[in-house]
Amino acid sequence: MNDLVIFILTHGRAENVYTVKTLRKHGYTGKIIIVIDNEDKTAEEYYNNFDDVEIFNKLEISKTFDEADNFKDRRAIVYARNVCFKIAKKRGYKYFIEMDDDYTYFEYRIYNEEKQKPQNIFNLDNVFLTLLEFYKKTNFATISIAQGGDFIGGKYNNMAKKPTLFRKCMNSFICSVERPFQFVGRINEDVNTYVHEQSKGLLMGTIPFIALGQKTTQKNKGGMTDLYLDSGTYVKSFYTVMFAPSSCVIKPMGDKNYRLHHSIKWENAVPKIISEKHKINSRKTA
Repeated sequence: MNDLVIFILTHGRAENVYTVKTLRKHGYTGKIIIVIDNEDKTAEEYYNNFDDVEIFNKLEISKTFDEADNFKDRRAIVYARNVCFKIAKKRGYKYFIEMDDDYTYFEYRIYNEEKQKPQNIFNLDNVFLTLLEFYKKTNFATISIAQGGDFIGGKYNNMAKKPTLFRKCMNSFICSVERPFQFVGRINEDVNTYVHEQSKGLLMGTIPFIALGQKTTQKNKGGMTDLYLDSGTYVKSFYTVMFAPSSCVIKPMGDKNYRLHHSIKWENAVPKIISEKHKINSRKTA
């Protein structure tokens, strides 16, 4: 575990960093660093509540990537996501996992029986080391853990029916200082990034066998809740359209209560390996 650290990215929730307790409850014994920004008015509370806190200059990091707007509103997580590469390198860690501050559980999600239910994980050290071993042996820029919402529908859900690595990559990120990339867009930064970067050939994906759960965004004060309430899902989703207009659209999503949401057409989003049958053989000259 010496090469691995978990960064918990947080803002304005010094009293409610649920992820720390959840990690320990589910068997993670390694290093945790709380990452905050210098615009957080509750910074002193974080220092009082946690042993290891790293603070960064939000305005400074904002000048290093494409925010995709000129609103000057920095109530977003993208700044912390990008600075983690610098913090890990400074602290001497080769590998790190970025996590939000509102996780409430970690579960196994393997649907191979008719009545199988999600099972709590209590050996996160082993799980993270296994994921890290997979990451080391592949060329992925980053991999993510699935989210509880990815499995709506149970065994009939796509992730349950096809337990293979999915191209989406959100919320939690296993990364390496030796495989750097930049998150882009002030809002919807995870979707913007996994579509934009994969369109250039980088590999990113979600492991479907384990999942994390988190607090409902608009009921959990602090973090990015205020920003989402102010801008709405249309504005949030349209950032990805700006980065990937050939493969991303906005359309209604839901069952009874519809909301506007991004939709990715992967056929248009990423490079393909062309079948050998299309190869034109060179003709022999006489």
